[in-house]
Amino acid sequence: MNMFLDYVKIFIKAGNGGDGKVSFHREKFVPNGGPDGGDGGKGGDVIFVADKSINTLIDFRFQKFYRAEDGGNGEPKNCTGKSGEDLIVRVPAGTVIRDTASGKVIADLFDDGERVTLLEGGRGGKGNNRFVHAQRQAPTFSQLGEKTEEHQVTLELKTIADVGLVGFPNVGKSTLLSVLTSAKPKISNYHFTTINPNLGVVQMYDDSFVIADIPGLIEGASEGAGLGHYFLRHIERVRLIVHIVDISGSEGRDPIDDYNKINAELAAYSEKLAQIPQIVVASKLDLLDDPDYVKKFEKAIGQKVYTICAPIREGVDDLLNVIKQKVDELPPPMRIERDENFELEPKADQRFYITRADDASFIVEGGLVDFLAQNVTLSSEQSFAFFQKVLKDRGVIAELKKRGMKEGDTVIIGDIEFEWVE
Repeated sequence: MNMFLDYVKIFIKAGNGGDGKVSFHREKFVPNGGPDGGDGGKGGDVIFVADKSINTLIDFRFQKFYRAEDGGNGEPKNCTGKSGEDLIVRVPAGTVIRDTASGKVIADLFDDGERVTLLEGGRGGKGNNRFVHAQRQAPTFSQLGEKTEEHQVTLELKTIADVGLVGFPNVGKSTLLSVLTSAKPKISNYHFTTINPNLGVVQMYDDSFVIADIPGLIEGASEGAGLGHYFLRHIERVRLIVHIVDISGSEGRDPIDDYNKINAELAAYSEKLAQIPQIVVASKLDLLDDPDYVKKFEKAIGQKVYTICAPIREGVDDLLNVIKQKVDELPPPMRIERDENFELEPKADQRFYITRADDASFIVEGGLVDFLAQNVTLSSEQSFAFFQKVLKDRGVIAELKKRGMKEGDTVIIGDIEFEWVE
């Protein structure tokens, strides 16, 4: 069985930035070549693209990790490292991407060809040539490339269709879809014939609309019974529901009971689904023994019922005109808005805060410390001087003095511990 997959969790990671290079120009007859270490290359981005030719997330079942290429390290002669190649991830149109940890919506790839950059590649580190100034003619340090983090995201496919066909299994949805459109769904006489939403395009005059055969619901679908829980999400985008009921009761069920149970499942899953306009269609009219039952059914549910016998197209054209009229009156389908102010990878926080340890030493913590750890290589006196300059420029030294730091006091910043000297 070719199982449809419309919900999956994967891991994504942008490429790390390449490290800057420490290098000095060496050439015969050029005594003062100077530093010529190039910058590291930028890491590759992770970009998601909607592709209407894909209709399932099945490929993501077998590959869970998606990582863009790292940037290359800087080279001598001021050569910048190669930028990492972007990773393009293609998903079906209608895929909603969420941050798995928070459940926040990052993007809804609604239109074919729509693209969104989920993660940006790490910045390349600066080579030693970039640290030259009047007092530092030959810097012996460079900057590390920015390291990126792995994130887990959830991909959820919500079929984009104007009209959704719903009803119990084997009530004739696939048959109706095949008659209304050019779609060729698998049709057989057993439950769960449809294991994924079949899409078809109805062409009328100079206009068209998309209709989806949503897999058969069963009682308890909204709570995850059978396949229903996963497929109910596909109805969320539709503007009109065509609710098909086997009016003949050929499966041994009561049509009125069927109608009520399906609507109860829709309401239990989402209030929004319960409010979507419905057209009720009675199928399998040719198997009905009591010709007056349709009127009894209409009275019981309090709604007009359209009767069809799809295999011979009886009542189909009238139904099609009613569907088209309703679709034209309804507002277009809406995309799911992303959660404002949410970033999968927030920009570096460069704040800091100072605490006192039991031994009276000063401890500097916060995003600025992480920034320094990533961006400064503390392997030389020159690099340490640069590190101190950053502390002064960002106000850390002033704040330490304000908190009472004096000559001889110990200061701890990340993995660095030093004694303050005026």
